[in-house]
Amino acid sequence: MSRPPIDPEKTVAGIALDPQTLERVIPESRRPDGTVRKQIKIRPGFTPQEDVRRFRGTKQAQMDSNELPKGHIIGWAPPPTSTAASSSNGAKPLSKSAKKNAKRKEKREKEKTDVPDNWEDDEDDSKAASTTSAAKDNVGTTATESSILDKPILENEDTTTELAGQLDKLDVK
Repeated sequence: MSRPPIDPEKTVAGIALDPQTLERVIPESRRPDGTVRKQIKIRPGFTPQEDVRRFRGTKQAQMDSNELPKGHIIGWAPPPTSTAASSSNGAKPLSKSAKKNAKRKEKREKEKTDVPDNWEDDEDDSKAASTTSAAKDNVGTTATESSILDKPILENEDTTTELAGQLDKLDVK
């Protein structure tokens, strides 16, 4: 036989099953002043007024079980719960502010999706643009400095040492 639950369910009147004796009891409780009320045994078959349910005949009980929820209309089916399907159908016209928000959202999504497919092509273009802009900016530089700046930077392991040497020559402060 399985053990009864440690904290048994109570009725509205506070009656619970005693886990040790399996009798119906009102468990002991503590009064506001700190004293303890004794556990009260309930006679078998006794049902207090708080626990008495309203009498329902068999036909009434059957009608209650078949009753539709409050506000339900016969033959009416609720709309689908997915919001994406309802917004794409365009069943409801959007308000002015909703249209603005939709346009803003589309714009944000478009900005996120404007990522180039091939990053390698853009790097070559940006290097060429940076070297030409660096040449334009170097109006007051010496010939050796401008020649160092105009050289395209190659990406491999040896370039790090070359780059360090070029920075030493520039004497950047």
